[in-house]
Amino acid sequence: MAIATDREYGLFIGGELTEPAAGEVRELTEPATGALLARAAMAGEADVDRAVEAARGALDGDWGKTSGTERSRLLHALADAIASNRAELAELESRNVGKAISSVKAELHQAVENFRYYASAIATIGGRANPIGGSLLFYSLKEPVGVAGQIVPWNYPLMMATWKLAPALAAGCSVVLKPDPQTPLTAIRLGELAAEVGFPAGALNVVPGDGPTTGAYLVRHPGVDKIAFTGSTKTGGEIMRLASDPVKRITLELGGKSPNLIFADADLASAIPSSAWAIYYSAGQSCEARSRLLVEKPIYDEVVSKLAELAGAIRVGDPLDKETQMGSLISTGHRERVHGFVERGTGEGAEVVAGGAVPEGAGAFYPPTVVAASNELEIAQEEVFGPVVAVTAFEDEKDAIRIANDVRYGLMATVWTGDPARGHRIAARIKSGTVGINMPYTAFPGIPFGGYKQSGFGRELGLESLELYLETKSVVVSTGLRPINPFGL
Repeated sequence: MAIATDREYGLFIGGELTEPAAGEVRELTEPATGALLARAAMAGEADVDRAVEAARGALDGDWGKTSGTERSRLLHALADAIASNRAELAELESRNVGKAISSVKAELHQAVENFRYYASAIATIGGRANPIGGSLLFYSLKEPVGVAGQIVPWNYPLMMATWKLAPALAAGCSVVLKPDPQTPLTAIRLGELAAEVGFPAGALNVVPGDGPTTGAYLVRHPGVDKIAFTGSTKTGGEIMRLASDPVKRITLELGGKSPNLIFADADLASAIPSSAWAIYYSAGQSCEARSRLLVEKPIYDEVVSKLAELAGAIRVGDPLDKETQMGSLISTGHRERVHGFVERGTGEGAEVVAGGAVPEGAGAFYPPTVVAASNELEIAQEEVFGPVVAVTAFEDEKDAIRIANDVRYGLMATVWTGDPARGHRIAARIKSGTVGINMPYTAFPGIPFGGYKQSGFGRELGLESLELYLETKSVVVSTGLRPINPFGL
């Protein structure tokens, strides 16, 4: 397969591929092999200016005049185009990110459904009207916020792009999308597909580039009305600072250190393999990965032993092999960061139960790793963003909730118990944006996804996300027959 290596990917601005103003083009390598994958243009400030100008022009022109029914049709058409090109998109994503293609195919399915959901949700956009007494009538209008700057990370380049694009476009906003410079390929293809199905020029623009330069300039740009960002908590804080002076609207989906609680009455035949999936399915490079496993003491040894056994059985290898369950990390540099957490953890008293060693050979692979650690250690508090789970014992329900909440993050949590009432009690007390009970899955179109605490604010995937791209305008009308003369003059 050589879909990506025979072309150079330009920026996508104003409905067409274009060269970067400064001429910067980077070589992209496959994380799993180190081989050359493609060459991709990188945007600078002048390119962001062009993209924002195109987005503003679309908003003031053809895209701004597009009716809700037409936007719905275009979103469905883009969903169809993604489905029709899923083989190409899956290979591009898998090779660019190093992720197992089995996982990528599932993400592509959600990408399609994201557009379908918001294509239907357009029908919910509407104001309200009512008389407010006397001869006054009130009605409200829903209007797009304007130009949305959207920044997506390298771990889910296509799926995260659809999380943000679908509600923004459904609301009638125009978009400047900045994918990570390491993984821009499917985002560029998405821009091309949008143009092919009839989106007006400038409605969607794609400008890959570095965060501290291109991303920061996009956030500060006076022509951008809203910023939506997925990435680290540290970068989210910087975006808040950059957006504070112009008082831009922002949505932040940030880091996580999500707990996975297993009680002694849980169905371990489901809980343990699902817990392995919940940390290893994307090589741990997922904001909502359940990277802390909290286990009730009577079953702690059994769970740790079985989890270590399953970790060793996960098929790690070629991302394009359909039998592979876990691919590589995004880069060898990131692998060094992940391994650094493990080494520091053992130095602080944690015990490596499975994995924990850098493998020999090509690629950025790292084994599924299980570490027994108390909750105050760095490896149990900070986001490793790799296939490493920290396992901690708890005494009872109260202790489990205390440990689960004893981090600065609050994105996702999973609870395994045979007591339905306990599941609901814990769901009410854990400070997380999403809580799963006796199931490991996390994100579904139509179900709000987002964080508490330093995991950010705002929601993706639900109707709440659509509202974040809309302004509400109140109109008050006099319907009376008499002249209005407040001073009685």
